[in-house]
Amino acid sequence: MAKSFASQGDLSEKTISFTEIGHDLWAFTAEGDPNTGVIIGDDSVMIIDAQATPRLAGIVVEKIRSVTDKPIKHVVLSHYHAVRVLGASAYDASEIIASQTCHSMIHERGQEDWDSEFARFPRLFEGHESIPGLTWPTITFSDRMTVNLGRRRVELMFLGRAHTAGDIVAFVPDEQVMFTGDIVEYHSACYCGDGHFRDWGGTLDNIAAFQPAAIAPGRGDALVGDEMVTSAIENTRDFVASTYRPAAMVAARGGTLKDAWDAVREECDPKFADYAIYEHCLPFNVARAFDEAKGIDTPRIWTAERDMEMWNALQNG
Repeated sequence: MAKSFASQGDLSEKTISFTEIGHDLWAFTAEGDPNTGVIIGDDSVMIIDAQATPRLAGIVVEKIRSVTDKPIKHVVLSHYHAVRVLGASAYDASEIIASQTCHSMIHERGQEDWDSEFARFPRLFEGHESIPGLTWPTITFSDRMTVNLGRRRVELMFLGRAHTAGDIVAFVPDEQVMFTGDIVEYHSACYCGDGHFRDWGGTLDNIAAFQPAAIAPGRGDALVGDEMVTSAIENTRDFVASTYRPAAMVAARGGTLKDAWDAVREECDPKFADYAIYEHCLPFNVARAFDEAKGIDTPRIWTAERDMEMWNALQNG
């Protein structure tokens, strides 16, 4: 019997943390599961990334209500992935904000991504029956947008391709805090299946240029202080480079996807094998790195069928 994806066997509930990383700025984290950011302004609350289902989003709302009763008016989507966006309805926000590229990617591949992730990660989609459908932004922007929450200003910015082509960050200047989505991770594997390896490092440089005092990453613990912020940025850079470099070398000599898998494992396993969702991400990361090295700039759309085709190719050589 063929092996299943590592994530299909990951059924244990994670320990949730709700950490204040600046005044009225919070990171909802859960041991490598998708994080959510919370920005509390003078009269309202902004959410950064919505969780996979209304059930999970409801847990975020419970945490928010433990620190404020202000209404949630904005949900910001850092990118289009189902585990980030399908819980949005639970917040009852008046505005859902994303980049124009993210909006286009929902049109292009949102349903396929939902079907793919649902099959890969059953635990995150418990209670999926309450998802009303794809989450559609009500406001989009190309490069930069400012949202004023009373006196608190939030800068939403596209700083370059990385985890997807449409990633955005949220920066709160009064506390020098950034919410990066999956561009930065902490002791969690980067999911690169829809990524842009050769752009990712430059996007990390653009984040570092803001000299954040704290970061809420896409996965892993909240990052507070220069040492943790710098370490996470550089660790993310190393993860991405260590995945792409051996795959590109295999592609250059005309090797197979299975050859790339073996080469990436040889380089990455000693450094990252104990990271959250490492085994889940690895096959998708290798497939995308191999494609990019062969000149495929736009990531191919993952479907439940393509997932299994790729997985079988890796298992059977």
